[in-house]
Amino acid sequence: MSGTDVLALMPYLILAGATIIIMLLIGTRRSHFVVTVFSLLALVGAFFSLFRVVAFAPRIITGILIIDQFTLFYLGLLFAATFAIVLLANGYLENQNIKREEFYLLLFLATFGASVLVASYHFVTFFLGLEILSVSLYTLIGYLRFREQNIEAGIKYLILAAASSAFLLFGMALVYADLGTMEFPEIAKSLLLGYGDHVLSLTGFGLMIVGIGFKLAVVPFHMWTPDVYEGAPAPVTAFISTVSKGGMFALLLRFFAGINGFQYGPLVIIFSIIAIASMFIGNFLALLQNNVKRILAYSSIAHLGYLLVAFLASGTFGVEAATYYLVAYFITTIGAFGVITVLSTEDRDADQMSDYQGLFWRRPWLATVFTAMLFSLAGIPLTAGFVGKFYVAAAGVRASLWYLVIILVVNSAIGLYYYLRVVVAMYSKPEELPENQGKVSQAVPLASFVALLGIIILLVWYGVYPAELVAWIKSMAISLNYMSSTFVTPVF
Repeated sequence: MSGTDVLALMPYLILAGATIIIMLLIGTRRSHFVVTVFSLLALVGAFFSLFRVVAFAPRIITGILIIDQFTLFYLGLLFAATFAIVLLANGYLENQNIKREEFYLLLFLATFGASVLVASYHFVTFFLGLEILSVSLYTLIGYLRFREQNIEAGIKYLILAAASSAFLLFGMALVYADLGTMEFPEIAKSLLLGYGDHVLSLTGFGLMIVGIGFKLAVVPFHMWTPDVYEGAPAPVTAFISTVSKGGMFALLLRFFAGINGFQYGPLVIIFSIIAIASMFIGNFLALLQNNVKRILAYSSIAHLGYLLVAFLASGTFGVEAATYYLVAYFITTIGAFGVITVLSTEDRDADQMSDYQGLFWRRPWLATVFTAMLFSLAGIPLTAGFVGKFYVAAAGVRASLWYLVIILVVNSAIGLYYYLRVVVAMYSKPEELPENQGKVSQAVPLASFVALLGIIILLVWYGVYPAELVAWIKSMAISLNYMSSTFVTPVF
């Protein structure tokens, strides 16, 4: 490895070094404030190091990691999301009678794992990144161990994630046994040259979809989602919804672009079925929920179905649409769970509909923020979510995926109902304050206020003026397709 390679890995070195320093800080003198400030500074340093690394891109490091504009864009997205989650987690953890500092250590490890997924160029880094992310999430989900729901959610995620990893690993083994390589471009070359048995390779890819589908929480691999969303601490749920899924989706985009997987009819059919099922099942099950976290859980399943429409559109425009939608989803989801985080108490998270009954008349600022987030999830104009859905629909139309576009529009209308249920509850004026509302904290921590203010500004800004973000995403998408064109395109 050359000195230039080391410089290209600067964001990863900062994350890894920060994790070690946090361990030393915890071992030397426990201070929640010091660890939080250091975590924020480390994330800022990692984010701004990306601008230095641009000069070295594109670069393949030791044949297993690739640093290009696609990697750097998604790293910036993951770091920004983690920064917001750290701000929200600070006030949340202050209300908990536990040792708080290890939370940030685990959060950095999980972010590191997701970051490795984004730059993966080889099955080894794919699996290592996934396991670093998963093992950290096991503990984060059950971090508040005095709550029975947390432990239950952690165990469920542990068991199901282990099973999905087994499918993923077995799928990789079949592809390797058939083609004799684990590098993405070499897999493409082997398929083009007719090495191995296409049936065996496609079987391996199918098994890998199980592991990928679990991380993305798409149907039929979604069963863990509502229980884990409800049981995990609110900031952890925000992390799972965004950083965890974002890292995996970035890898999926790179892998399929690299091997030109959309030329394989069976794989396209599988993803089409998954997209349709995710949209319908996610939305219909959300209609039946009275727990806000579970509503957002099933909503996230539907949103991943929308995202797969852009994914199936493929090409540069499909990558652009999927990435913009993912950015809008990050902003909106972190904002929604940020409100839940602020309203939560030491005893429980504010996830019941009764917690939001008449919220506008008690906490107008939080009700306004939550309303904006729900409107964005529903795709209401003047929000980033609307532009994202329009972008996805345009990509589907451009690729002549008319049936998927029609299903997307229908499901967006269905989703509007359960979002409005929460909005109506917040703005209805109750005759008397529900009993459990007396326990809800009335003070918004400064860090959480800053995070929510920044999120709502981004939500409206990218909903009204998305041109700058679109330009960045176009540059990133061109980079991905350029690197993919250096792979040999397989024909099946």
